[in-house]
Amino acid sequence: MNIKWLFVVSAVGLAAAGVSAWFSGRVHAAQPPVFAPNSNPYPNGIFANGMIESDQGGGSNLNLYPEITGTVAKVFVHEGDSVKKDTPLLALDDSVQYATVAQQAAQADAAAATLAELKAQPRPEVLAVSQAQLTQAQAARKTADDQLDKLRRAVALNPQAVSRDTLDNATNAAKVAAAGEDVALRQFNLTRAGAWHYDIRAQEAQARALKQAAQASAALLAKYTLRAPADGVVMSINAAAGNLATVQGTYNANTQGQTPLVVMSSAQSSLAVRCYIDEILVQRLPAPEHILAQMAVRGSDAKVPLEFVRIQPYVSPKIELSDARQERVDLRVLPVVFRFRPPAGVKLYPGQQVDVYISQK
Repeated sequence: MNIKWLFVVSAVGLAAAGVSAWFSGRVHAAQPPVFAPNSNPYPNGIFANGMIESDQGGGSNLNLYPEITGTVAKVFVHEGDSVKKDTPLLALDDSVQYATVAQQAAQADAAAATLAELKAQPRPEVLAVSQAQLTQAQAARKTADDQLDKLRRAVALNPQAVSRDTLDNATNAAKVAAAGEDVALRQFNLTRAGAWHYDIRAQEAQARALKQAAQASAALLAKYTLRAPADGVVMSINAAAGNLATVQGTYNANTQGQTPLVVMSSAQSSLAVRCYIDEILVQRLPAPEHILAQMAVRGSDAKVPLEFVRIQPYVSPKIELSDARQERVDLRVLPVVFRFRPPAGVKLYPGQQVDVYISQK
């Protein structure tokens, strides 16, 4: 009985092994590719790696940095927004600078008020007081002169009528009254002349300096708001409220380096592609007027014709991806910039890598 079941189990095992071997030996048909591999459309074309970027007259994208250091207080835009020139993008904390501007503006106003006060002199009320003092001094002198004149007449009629001491006192009183009148007259003239022109010039200079200081502080306050330098599209925002922003940008934990606060592109009706020609292929590069180029978009069958824009005439190490000297320094490349209009139905963004093929017309 045990031997019978042993044969049955062996037969089932052999059958299972045969079925498994049959399935393993089947040849499966290859799956069709999602897209056709890129190939050079030109018989003698030059191949180069390219990177899509903003279409600028010079340079690549608009990398925006603040001109001062501060904490990000608010971000006004979102990535992908289309903005006009001078649109506020983000603001730094300006509480200290705002108070400084208010203080300096108040100081400038005080200096201007003091200057206006100097120019408005003499004040009518002060001039009236000075005039009254002069009139009083003139009256006092006349009284003293009259008293001295009476004593002198009495002495002329009778030398014994007035003592020598009384006559001397009257003479001195008349001199004192004359001196008082002279002082009052000089004070009246000084008051009537108004502020000294040297005082006005000094106050004008101080008012001007304080006004300029207030204007400089106000200009610095305006720099606490980062604005769009041109019409364009916000491609990347690398800061949030609370981040510390410096003139070198803000710290990026992923790259462990400084990055711009905002990256913008120009209006994306057209884009540019910067390709890097290997230095050993530079001699095969056609003259600018004869360049014919095409871009292949990775991950699709899209082929986009390119319009030559310019050559950046400086061969440099190939470090365009990470901007790090460790990336690849044994290969030097020549940057060539093309322009194209994004075709319908193809998603293209600045920063994408593409394949560029260059030939001669």
